[in-house]
Amino acid sequence: MYNAAGTQILTLTGLRFDANLGILAHEKTMPQPIQVDAELHLGTQPLHPRDDDILHVLDYRKVRQIIIDECTAEHVNLLETLIGKLSARLMLLPGVLGVRVKIAKLEIFDDCEVAIRSETGQW
Repeated sequence: MYNAAGTQILTLTGLRFDANLGILAHEKTMPQPIQVDAELHLGTQPLHPRDDDILHVLDYRKVRQIIIDECTAEHVNLLETLIGKLSARLMLLPGVLGVRVKIAKLEIFDDCEVAIRSETGQW
């Protein structure tokens, strides 16, 4: 007999958009491209939802929009500030036990990207 439930983690990777982020003069006047990867630990979930209705699961379209909205709502100087704000917001979603977020600034340097990763909650 198999277990009828398992640990579920919702993952969004490679979400790219522009955000008002940075301390350099040009970063304060125009948005910078970033990439966000997020994992949301949803704990133990049934292997089959009680029905095939999106209203009974965490809608990843809404999660995607929350990420974009949080990262574009206002200018922030530090990547650390942005990732903390986003992580805290994602932890407020119903059923979310833990959040892992990575935000990369894609064009800060010519030869590399810079990223910060944050983990909070239960894993």
